[in-house]
Amino acid sequence: MTRVLFVVAFVLLGFLLVSPTFAQESGLDGLMAQPNQDTYRRMFRTLGAGLAVIGAGIGIGRIGGSACESIARQPEVGARVQTAGIIFAALIEGAAFAVILFAFAY
Repeated sequence: MTRVLFVVAFVLLGFLLVSPTFAQESGLDGLMAQPNQDTYRRMFRTLGAGLAVIGAGIGIGRIGGSACESIARQPEVGARVQTAGIIFAALIEGAAFAVILFAFAY
């Protein structure tokens, strides 16, 4: 319960600290402009890169969890499982890195 209360307080504090920045008149010219195609392109690039990172994190986490479970069940095959897990994690990380590069290259 205290953790939830801490997170809510932190978010509210963030909103309180950000609102004076948006109240300044000189900085609103760029914020109030109509979004163009480049704005949407940047937004979707960032969204795609974020989803790739989240997916890679989930995939690597599942690999690590499954590897730990299988090593706990059969300790004698621990070295082979660890090697395979590292290889698969590297492949997932490489694919996520390629998606990030493609997202910001085009």
